[in-house]
Amino acid sequence: MTPELRATMGAAAVDAGKALGYVGAGTVEFLLAPDGRFFFLEVNTRLQVEHPVTELVTGLDLVRLQLVVAAGGELPPEAIMPRLEGHAIEARLYAEDAANDFLPAAGTLELFDVPLGDGVRLDSGVVSGDVVSTNYDPMLAKVIAFGATREEATFRLARALRRTRVQGVTTNRTVLIGILEHPDFVAGAIDTHFLDRVPASDLIETESPELVVAASIAAALADQARLRAAATTLPTIATGFRTNRSQLQTRAYRHGEDDLTIGYSLGRRQVFEVNGEPADVTVVTAAEGAVDLVVAGVRRRFDVTLGASTTYVSWAAGSIELQVVPRFPDPSDQVVAGSLLAPMPGTVTRVEVAEGDHVIAGQTVLVVEAMKMEHAITAAVDSVVGSIPVKVGQSVDTGQVLIILAEAEADA
Repeated sequence: MTPELRATMGAAAVDAGKALGYVGAGTVEFLLAPDGRFFFLEVNTRLQVEHPVTELVTGLDLVRLQLVVAAGGELPPEAIMPRLEGHAIEARLYAEDAANDFLPAAGTLELFDVPLGDGVRLDSGVVSGDVVSTNYDPMLAKVIAFGATREEATFRLARALRRTRVQGVTTNRTVLIGILEHPDFVAGAIDTHFLDRVPASDLIETESPELVVAASIAAALADQARLRAAATTLPTIATGFRTNRSQLQTRAYRHGEDDLTIGYSLGRRQVFEVNGEPADVTVVTAAEGAVDLVVAGVRRRFDVTLGASTTYVSWAAGSIELQVVPRFPDPSDQVVAGSLLAPMPGTVTRVEVAEGDHVIAGQTVLVVEAMKMEHAITAAVDSVVGSIPVKVGQSVDTGQVLIILAEAEADA
């Protein structure tokens, strides 16, 4: 984007506004071709989501200026011929699962914390404890970074997102970091096909088994610290301390399809086991909200939020959810084989089969609407519809049974 191209494009935008007789804040969008030609795309007769970027590089308050114009006032000279200084980049922090085709997510924000550093701005309408519902757009916040150069703005934004902690709702935080730190983005060699060439799975930092183990140990230690802090007997004794050798204390969690049983002893000699296998972990500090560990010689800090049935653990490069496995599971919580579950909270809009119907692999059996999008629930294999415990118009939660399919009997 050379100064000459910017001036030409800006003049075309102003000409479009004049031709329309438009008064007020608005945006004219163009598509830029590799050879420098640009083509009209659309006009948005409102402030755009990206207006903070313009405000940071011009020093103008666009929200105030649109109110001035609406009240019959004149634009000041600095708005007619704005001076551009520095660079700004905005990231939209969304409640969505990038690893699952960017499906919208919902739930309660157990923790929402975006640290503000030099040159970082946050525009957000949520705080810790808020509920992200399926009735609205899943954007949680806009994180904007300003710098003297594009490289500085990119670095500040990536650092702010790495320090961001959102627990309770799946977000696109890690894929945003992956984009900002990708060599093509750093070099400015990007276009509208970037995510076609570089799929989200390549941008998300994978959860190594070692990190999952370490996060599970952090969850167990945070829970231990919470119980120790609430104890009324000998409150000065360190968490997990034993005067004599004893069996390991245990906590059990489920991560995806994996069960993790954490055994530990924090006496004179620290001992950790995961599913009966020894783990190379040393505790630096352990508190209810934060655990500092040395894992296989690498020091890592984990932030932990303890829920009634879910524990959220996050670190600089990612986060995971751990389902707490109760010591005495309720048999009624077991899901019947063949159950198709709701991938997110939403509303059942269509049920396309009836009990006893034969369905084939890939056939849509039910549709759930969430956050202005429809999500088809399909049969994985040829089967027979057993029961349908939901109906059209019913609200469902993540993991709720929508339909139960039985395996189709082979023809004799």
